[in-house]
Amino acid sequence: MSYERLAKQIIQEVGGKENINSVIHCVTRLRFKLKNESLANKETIKNLDGVMTVVISGGQFQVVIGEHVSKVFAEVTKLIGKATEDVDTEETTEKGSIFSRFVSLISGIFMPVMGVMAAAGILKGFLVALTVLGWMSEEMGVYKILFVASDGFFYFMPILLGFSAGKTFKTNSYITATVGAALVYPTMVEMYNAGEALSFLQIPVVLMNYTQSVVPIILAAFFVAKLEKVLLKIIPKSLQLIFVSLIILVIVVPLSFIVIGPISVYASQLLADGAMALYSLSPVITGLFLAGVWQIAVMFGLHWAFIPIMINNITTIGFDPINGLLYCTVFAQTGAALAVALKTKQTKLKSLSTTASISGFLGITEPAIYGVNLPLKRPFIMACIGGGLGGAVAGFFSAKMYGGFASGGVFGIPMFIDPEGLSAQFYGFALSLLISLATAFVLTLLFGYTKEIAEKQVEKKSA
Repeated sequence: MSYERLAKQIIQEVGGKENINSVIHCVTRLRFKLKNESLANKETIKNLDGVMTVVISGGQFQVVIGEHVSKVFAEVTKLIGKATEDVDTEETTEKGSIFSRFVSLISGIFMPVMGVMAAAGILKGFLVALTVLGWMSEEMGVYKILFVASDGFFYFMPILLGFSAGKTFKTNSYITATVGAALVYPTMVEMYNAGEALSFLQIPVVLMNYTQSVVPIILAAFFVAKLEKVLLKIIPKSLQLIFVSLIILVIVVPLSFIVIGPISVYASQLLADGAMALYSLSPVITGLFLAGVWQIAVMFGLHWAFIPIMINNITTIGFDPINGLLYCTVFAQTGAALAVALKTKQTKLKSLSTTASISGFLGITEPAIYGVNLPLKRPFIMACIGGGLGGAVAGFFSAKMYGGFASGGVFGIPMFIDPEGLSAQFYGFALSLLISLATAFVLTLLFGYTKEIAEKQVEKKSA
């Protein structure tokens, strides 16, 4: 595959580089923000060699590439001559429903850090597994260093999210990162742990521990963006370099400790309590429904609305039950693709479904969904059924994710081990993965890829 050629074709079919406001990429997708989406030839792009499909969601025109997305992205940015940082603020004002804008906002903040977040979470999960099995102790130097490597991201998450939120809100990301650093400054954390009192200009400060927090820095970054716009209008250009940043820090950091932080923490707790209340009504039914439709939500990018809730649960109550319900869906899609790989006689489809199955076990489902299951229709339905059953089992055993964030695949499984030790909860979670995989595999083998479907594929290919 010529990545340069594919990049040229994509740029041409989205309406040319003049129609592109910005472009970023995730694990498998190019995510464009276009000036006019009607100029993009969706069907033509879907049929390009190297493109799996196109999804329009959250104000983004998403071109699903697969594992080669980073190489195509590099060629695209070369050709258009700008990356997401070069975007004109006025041109990228979001349109659409409030929910669509919310999903776009959340994905913009969390997408840049998802890779390292998953890596840190997986490493933390492996450390838990090794200590539970007695193969490593917390007193060992290797454990301490690797724990710092895994926990450092989550401990200083306000700094990293501050930087990412600054870019998303189109403000100075170094200022927002500095605000995040102030929230987790060691002296403030020590004062909170010691129960000391603090006031600012005789205003009492409600000290809280903002390490591993999510909501406070996002709201603070939003306030920074609004304040910066005002200051840039009233402060002469010759004085902006120093005084804009100075005034923002003098105003926003105290405000974050006095107002934004405490309100955000209480809101985070309410969000976690609300999620747990809904979950506790019936974990089995919740798992059956959510896991059954989860991959459909992922297709349209709606899953980003759940990411802050999952992370907030981890940082607020120490575990997350939602990802415990949904983790099996990756294995369901993988099982369906694996069944197609074993049953099909078509060389190209066998190669594609085999590759998709391997990617699925590693936590990347787009090749399985867009390359195999969705085009064949029935395997995707069988995978949704398998996912629903697995989610119900996970709900029955109260499966939970601990101390981090796992994005999917076999390497994230240790994240679901309780730090207190192995229990029926984890064994039930592992059973949910096996049930999802086996159900989707067997149903696809029996009903999802029949002789009639294979013949239709041959006819379609010939046409």
